[in-house]
Amino acid sequence: MSNIGRSTNPPESRQAGLFHALAHPVRLQILDVLRGGEVCVCDLQAALGLRQAHISQHLMELRRAGVVANRKEGPRVYYRAADPRLYGVLAVAREYLHSREACQGASDHEGHADKE
Repeated sequence: MSNIGRSTNPPESRQAGLFHALAHPVRLQILDVLRGGEVCVCDLQAALGLRQAHISQHLMELRRAGVVANRKEGPRVYYRAADPRLYGVLAVAREYLHSREACQGASDHEGHADKE
């Protein structure tokens, strides 16, 4: 069971668990691949160019947090995003960072203009 979905934990604790699960570039890359739909670990290996063991460790973290779900079919395990609303959260984070970078770039540019 995911720690994020338990109502006995305070909301801040559940949010921290979610952000911890997302706090690695490889996990974000995995989620980008899963945006296209359900895939097996071998597909993730091909898409990311990483070893299966490395990908499996990150999938375990994402599963533990309830971010991804899986199903087994024969020898293969298929993964998918547990809730597509997560992609909205990721989009907001990207927009936020892009906006901050744009503001930082503008203030850096203004600083150079003041020195001239």
